[in-house]
Amino acid sequence: MKQTISTRQPQEKAVLVGVDLPSRDHQVPLDYSLEELERLAETAGAQVVHKYSQQVRSITPATLIGRGKVEEIYAGLQEHHANLGIVDEDLTPAQQRNLENAFKVRVVDRSQLILDIFAKRARSNEGKLQVELAQLEYLLPRLTRQWTHLSRLGGGIGTRGPGETQLEVDRRRIRERIGHLKRRLTTVERTRSLQRRERDEVPFATVALVGYTNAGKSTLMNLLTRAGVFVEDKLFATLDPTTRALRLPNGDKVMIVDTVGFINKIPHSLIEAFKSTLEEVSRADLLLHMVDLANPLYEEQIQIIEKVLAEIGAGEIPTILAPNKVDLAGAVPLARLKTGGVAEVCPISALTGAGVNGLLAAVGRILDQSKERIQLQFSPAQSWLLALLRERGRVVEEYHDGEFIKVTALVTPKLAGQIRKSLSSSLAGKHNGK
Repeated sequence: MKQTISTRQPQEKAVLVGVDLPSRDHQVPLDYSLEELERLAETAGAQVVHKYSQQVRSITPATLIGRGKVEEIYAGLQEHHANLGIVDEDLTPAQQRNLENAFKVRVVDRSQLILDIFAKRARSNEGKLQVELAQLEYLLPRLTRQWTHLSRLGGGIGTRGPGETQLEVDRRRIRERIGHLKRRLTTVERTRSLQRRERDEVPFATVALVGYTNAGKSTLMNLLTRAGVFVEDKLFATLDPTTRALRLPNGDKVMIVDTVGFINKIPHSLIEAFKSTLEEVSRADLLLHMVDLANPLYEEQIQIIEKVLAEIGAGEIPTILAPNKVDLAGAVPLARLKTGGVAEVCPISALTGAGVNGLLAAVGRILDQSKERIQLQFSPAQSWLLALLRERGRVVEEYHDGEFIKVTALVTPKLAGQIRKSLSSSLAGKHNGK
């Protein structure tokens, strides 16, 4: 009988380690941060078998946590037959190496775990390049731990050189690969900039969906535009931005962008690597900040998102807060949610559609505040300009005055400039023809 050999790797068993560090303003409690770390680990494919936490008065430079806790975790790893330790902080290369030596298993920190998830989730060419760049920049200072097996050769003549040579070769290769990725990303970013300029010439307002990961952005995107964005009840289900056209109840057309979700303690290398993607947020005309009301710490998540938006230069953009999952959470304390930077609060359920019409009406109202009210007249020869105005702006009043059509319309400043420029060119051409 022919046997089939499974190529599927066995699921890793992980223990989690959370640390309450001294002199740090925690935005989320340690217990919740560990719960989030557990979800991250499960998203990456690991089975969490135990969680450890420690409140430290002073950081142990060599291992971050105290010696007693190190011994306790080592015993737990043996007891649960775990083969992976995940620490809910960023470790220095030395701390990571020392913990691996103490635990006798692989150890990863929070940043490395998030990078691993991003590597699994990236679909577009740009996303894959961005993630690989962030991973290599994370790996470069940690390369020494990859070659610890060479030290077991006993040392002495003939054993030191090859290890150092191999290490330097690997460092050089990684630096060369980092340089190559940066050059490729520069090319991709130029293409994205051209596409962005082309979109800027089409004078539709851009609305960006932002929020904590798993807040329901992709579900709302699919509901509004049938975009077919991948949706899953896991962290970072989608990474690559998706842009679709959307017609508002008032007749206006806008471009809506679904972006990568944020998370507490997001690795700085990821923010740097995804800089061009995050520019989609910083260049938007309006932000829809979605909040997971079913999460008991949604207020802390709002603060985290506001902090990240400020870091990427999007803190001053008009924002609508959209508390999501009202079908699960019930009554919403609107007064508590509306802060100085929020224009309106519109509770919704992206799953059932409850409140979505009110949200879209609010989008229209806020975008109207930045529009110009213009009064123009068009000759029959300029009917194409009138058609453009009807398509891209909102005609408030229109009437015929002899051979001319007089129009009052609400338009974006960009469209107002384009229409006036076209009318001037048309008039100048008519005079030159005479």
